[in-house]
Amino acid sequence: MPDYSKLIDAETWAFIERTNSFYPADTVDHGIGEQRAIYDRMCREFHAGYPENVTAETMSIGGRIPVRIYRRAQPDNAAVVLYFHGGGCILGGLDSHDDVCAELCGSTGYEVVSVDYRLVPEHTHPAAFDDAMAAFDWASARYDRAIVLAGDSAGGNLAAAVAHFSRGHARAPAGQVLIYPGLGGDETAGSYVEHAEAPMLTTRDVQYYAGMRAAGRDVAGDVSFSPLADTDFSMLPPTVIVTAQCDPLASDAEAYRDRIVAAGGRAVWFDEQGLVHGYLRARHSVPRAAASFSRICDAVHALGQRHWHY
Repeated sequence: MPDYSKLIDAETWAFIERTNSFYPADTVDHGIGEQRAIYDRMCREFHAGYPENVTAETMSIGGRIPVRIYRRAQPDNAAVVLYFHGGGCILGGLDSHDDVCAELCGSTGYEVVSVDYRLVPEHTHPAAFDDAMAAFDWASARYDRAIVLAGDSAGGNLAAAVAHFSRGHARAPAGQVLIYPGLGGDETAGSYVEHAEAPMLTTRDVQYYAGMRAAGRDVAGDVSFSPLADTDFSMLPPTVIVTAQCDPLASDAEAYRDRIVAAGGRAVWFDEQGLVHGYLRARHSVPRAAASFSRICDAVHALGQRHWHY
């Protein structure tokens, strides 16, 4: 068992304790409605506002999938970012990652489109994936510019799944940036075991979210559920994966990077030392998280310019 008292610094512990004051570790044992209320309240408490030069417009795709589009006053029209929020495919929406997307827009200058995909348990797999693909098809038709896929946690899973299923598309993504994604890796090894009881996310939590999303279906080998289940990792877009060291999902990133590179693609993995799952909300209070968020913004910007400097 890792000694988290040594791995995690004081600023990160303060973030963990603040998070736990709004979102207790046993939240997954509550009903769905209560889980969502707890999560939404936590996100409101951490909301950092917008950069002053960023505005947002909420609309829908085909009257069905809500999206929020962020624009900077002086835009960089080289690319658009399609962002999928985290929350285990159960929690979150346009408001939960509102400030993150606004700051990503402000930093890169790109339009950022946040996608409010359907959630579990009302809409089990493949509903979220279907919405993610529909959003990609819509963005491909709407924008005559590079598309960068991005997402955190469950949203990273959706971004990667879109990357796998958009190979060969006339407007294939220019790149993907995956932030502590769950990609369906081996839960009996690596970080799933080493960090099974990590602060902020446990292996039990991961299994709960996956089980809710699958809803009893056999998803073995389903790449739209677990991108690591694919047998072909060729022709994927340039990929930057950023994870937290103290997170059961970290090994997914390592495996995903290795398979892309083995297939002749470009992929790089950054395992942020001493950080925990969900650290995007700590970007204004924890120096390590701030540095990582800058790395994420730089990666999105570079991929939007079709530039690989890793």
